[in-house]
Amino acid sequence: MKTLAIWAALSFLGSAVAHEHHTVEEIDLGEPIDAILWIHMILQIGVWGFLFPIGMVLGLSKSRWHVPVQSTGIVLTIAGIFLGHHHKGRQFPATAHGVMATVITFLLVAQTSLGVYLKLHIHEGSKIRLYSVRIHGVIGRAWPIVGWVQMLLGVVTALGYCTGGNLGQCLAHYIMGSAFIGYACILVIMLQLGAGWLKRRGQSQEYFDSWVICVWGIVNTFTEHHDAWNKNWSHKDMQHTMMGVLWWAGGALGVFLSRKGKRSFVPAVIIIMTGWGMSAHEQALMISSKIHALFGYALMAAGVVRIIEVCFVLQDSPSDSNNIRILQYLPPYLLVLGGTMFMGATDEEMRRADGLGIDHVTYALFVFSLSFIIFLHISFLVHLYSNSGRNKAVNEEVTVKEEGYEAIRLSHSHSSPTQDLQAESFELADRRSEDGDPVDLTGKDEIDWMRSAR
Repeated sequence: MKTLAIWAALSFLGSAVAHEHHTVEEIDLGEPIDAILWIHMILQIGVWGFLFPIGMVLGLSKSRWHVPVQSTGIVLTIAGIFLGHHHKGRQFPATAHGVMATVITFLLVAQTSLGVYLKLHIHEGSKIRLYSVRIHGVIGRAWPIVGWVQMLLGVVTALGYCTGGNLGQCLAHYIMGSAFIGYACILVIMLQLGAGWLKRRGQSQEYFDSWVICVWGIVNTFTEHHDAWNKNWSHKDMQHTMMGVLWWAGGALGVFLSRKGKRSFVPAVIIIMTGWGMSAHEQALMISSKIHALFGYALMAAGVVRIIEVCFVLQDSPSDSNNIRILQYLPPYLLVLGGTMFMGATDEEMRRADGLGIDHVTYALFVFSLSFIIFLHISFLVHLYSNSGRNKAVNEEVTVKEEGYEAIRLSHSHSSPTQDLQAESFELADRRSEDGDPVDLTGKDEIDWMRSAR
């Protein structure tokens, strides 16, 4: 019955997406956003920002709640798409947000079809089922990224940002800011779940960090200046290009120093240098300069704390997922803060805030609050993975064993000196009876000694 309901909703989705209302050529920001569009935005943020990522995690942990959560998300997404095509008030031309919605529709149909096929448990052991499982897994793991991109596109569409000559700097801020938040996600995952994975591969976290930084730097070096290489270089072009050079040069050093599982300071130092450069990045508006400076300070703090963690707290040793220090959560949070701050520092956002009379302190406090919510969500998803589905059963088994050993340790810790002596004499006896049982030097048999030890 649930499957039929989902298919009925998907068939309705086709007609909803086919409805075109993009008859305007530009956004009239004077028109208000009506209640229906507000419901659309709140609903889709809830589904794509929270519900689908939770469902993805439940799928990874093989929880029985995976299908109900994702099915609910699909139905709510369809309702949200319908509302997005039937609102009044502010109207929008064809945008990247609309194009992405079409892509998401096809992904939803493909993912739901694969999910229904796998749920029927047919063609067991066949190649078609094997490929279906892999494709279903790839699409499912992509949901958080797809949702993040679509939510960003929705915000810029609703506010009329990133059009005309503002597109380039908009992309730079949103891509770089998202990259820092993504890096923070990886650090949290590796901190709580990845120690064994790194150990099996004989590599450190900094080895992979350095490779990513190096590749990213190469891309930035050749993409930050859009004119011919011998003319029209602005200060921003030169700074951003040299930032790319810094990243690939430092990344190459980091790869070399962190080979064979060694820890390295290089990625953290690169983050510090990047933060210093951004903190000194002068802008046209004072609020913009202040927010860029806060972004730089967040990065510098993240780098400093990371060096303290690697060099002094862990003392060059690998992280232990079973013994996490609270300090180790600070670098990824500061990266989330820096990424959120940078994404909120585009020229259009700063002009809008300045026009509304918002000072940099108020704006920064809002970004701080948003960064807390994002980091809470990241931490919750990792915790949910460790405590749901098959992982919950494993953790409960380990906990029972640990509590059992702890009970034994506690019982011995409260034993009398006489009992301790008896236990020692029993353990040190190097003799065996004919049937192989240990011999107690105190004259009692094994059962009597175990009872007295209790």
